[in-house]
Parts: sequence; structure tokens; C-alpha cells
Amino acid sequence: MRSFRPQVQDLIERRMGEVARGAAALHGATAELDYRRGYPPTINHADEAGFAADVAAEICGEAQVNRNIAPSLGGEDFSYMLRAVPGAMVWLGNGPGEGGCLLHNARYDFNDSAIPFGVSFFARLAERFLAAE
Repeated sequence: MRSFRPQVQDLIERRMGEVARGAAALHGATAELDYRRGYPPTINHADEAGFAADVAAEICGEAQVNRNIAPSLGGEDFSYMLRAVPGAMVWLGNGPGEGGCLLHNARYDFNDSAIPFGVSFFARLAERFLAAE
């Protein structure tokens, strides 16, 4: 089960345990729940996300920057980093691969023409960040 708030995870875990124990008790048995929480949600910090979006707009224009990405519960290692320090995960769009396939597909082919935009973005991001210190 995934959720955006830890309180929801707490509720799910508690209720699943109650249901399991209740169903077992109906049959004269006992039950134990082994609930393992997976990856936490990847939630950007507003200031850092805005900073990154501003830099991206400098590189490719405001019309090419999507500042309203819907939250996602996809498993992502970076979610642990964002729990420890403020930051933002950004996606470098490079269009669909050959035949319209997206990431995590054996036919996916990275669009090499996106590389200069990505390199420029990360270089300028570092420059702006260091200048602000």
C-alpha cells in the first residue's frame, strides 16, 4: 500500500491488522500481520522545486516547463533523500521512444538531442545555487 501521508499508512496498517485478527477470530484462530512499508512517496520541497523550474525556464523557456506535475507514488530511491534534506526531483523530458514507448520498456531509445538541454540545466542549476550562497 502506498500513500502520500504517513498517517494514512498508520491507519492502513492498523485496520489491516484488525481485519486479519477479526477474520481469524471468527474461525477460532489467530492472525498476525507482517506489514512492510515500501518506498515513501517522492515529495518535492516547494522552494527547491520552484528554483529548479525557474532554472529550467531559463534554458528552454517557460512554456516548456511543467510546474504542475501530479504527485506520483512510484517507487524512487530519491524519496529517502528528500526525507533527509530539502530538494526536488526533476524529470528531463525527451519525448517518447521509437514507436511511442516510454521508460521501462525494452524498445525505449533515449533521445540524444535532449542531452545539451540536460547538461545546460544542471550546469546552470549549480551556478545559480552557488551564486545564491
